[in-house]
Amino acid sequence: MKKQSKRTVPAFASEAEEAAWWYENRKAHEKEFAAAVENGEARVLTREKLRERIEASKTKAAARVISLRVPEGDLAMARRQAEQKGLPYQTYIKSLLHETLAQREKRKTG
Repeated sequence: MKKQSKRTVPAFASEAEEAAWWYENRKAHEKEFAAAVENGEARVLTREKLRERIEASKTKAAARVISLRVPEGDLAMARRQAEQKGLPYQTYIKSLLHETLAQREKRKTG
């Protein structure tokens, strides 16, 4: 797999400044994203699929309640990422956990 460069998104003073930056850099982002999808480093998650996952998690039998100690920095990062995706942070963390466990299980058996 080709290693993708990590693009740093700068801090912006306004939404207009942010929108202009994304617009000016759209072609580079599009190429990097397409390459990541092609290399298997990223997958496209449609809004419909995300809604299906959320609904499925609501209709399943109640999940067992556990308590985990999570470093404050990791929790803050998860909350920021969840907010960017428009998800509750606990749902986001459960999704990350599920995806990681499923990938490792697939590697183990595949």
